Amino acid sequence: MTFTKTVQLPVDVDEAFALITQPERLRRWQTVSAQVDLRVGGEYRWTVIPGHLASGTFREVEPGKRVVFGWGWGGDALPADSSTVTITLEPSGAGTTVTLVHEGLTAEQEVGHAEGWNHFLERLEQAAATGDAGPDEWAAAPQDLDQLSSAEATLAVLQGVVRHLTDEDRTKQTPCSEYDCHALAEHLFGSITGLGSMAGAEVRNPEEGSLENRIAVMADQAITAWRARGLDGMVAGPGGQDFPAALAINILSIEFLLHAWDFAQASGRALTVSDELAAYVLGLAEQVVPGARQGGAFAPEQPVADDAPAMDRLVAYTGRRPLVTV
Repeated sequence: MTFTKTVQLPVDVDEAFALITQPERLRRWQTVSAQVDLRVGGEYRWTVIPGHLASGTFREVEPGKRVVFGWGWGGDALPADSSTVTITLEPSGAGTTVTLVHEGLTAEQEVGHAEGWNHFLERLEQAAATGDAGPDEWAAAPQDLDQLSSAEATLAVLQGVVRHLTDEDRTKQTPCSEYDCHALAEHLFGSITGLGSMAGAEVRNPEEGSLENRIAVMADQAITAWRARGLDGMVAGPGGQDFPAALAINILSIEFLLHAWDFAQASGRALTVSDELAAYVLGLAEQVVPGARQGGAFAPEQPVADDAPAMDRLVAYTGRRPLVTV
């Protein structure tokens, strides 16, 4: 079976090609994270929504005109690289006509992929028109949350905040008294590096591009390492102290979501997070924070109404006080 859809984008072919191939552009409409080796024979791996990774190999690459790549999700249902996606671009007036053809699907797979492509191509149209399609409802409250998909979902929330920070925000105070936004970003780089090393990764800081790009690249390396390692056994933490892997991984979600809130508070921007995700991370925090509070990593719990939104309860549980009302 084959799925075909055409959309019209209000950008030229070069910008349209960038939107469908460059990781920083892909994160504006389709992926949480993306690794792309854009050449014939090069591989890609996209976390499309938390817990769902598409991967394959580029078969044809004609910049500004056409890209063909294998597509699959891994496993027996649709192995990586086992179907074919062809995207063609043609100038059309002041914009670009983009046609996507997905071949090699069963009838059942075609139905599911049609739903997915319709969803994401609509977001592509939004991203082309405005620069960013905004938070994806599919990523906001993914089904069957676990510790790894939670890390990816909270990363998406964090990226949605830091993407819009400006140079003027660098020196703004965050709810953490020792950090302005710049210092908090540096702290986050260190946290991602350390948490990645627990899973055996040497996390690389690209040292270039936007803050959002640096966080996205580093976090993807760390989460990929945790997926490969698994959550069994113990890992070595700071100072050589051993921690259960299933406890250490929780820190990624806590760091991503709390610091997203910190950046949002400092910059006066809104934080978009589902109650389901915030409640899940609160459950993870209840496993981590008591021990860390004894070491001074978290302030005492703050009062909050029992029926307050989950994000407010998470913030209060970790000892934070709002700076502003957003």
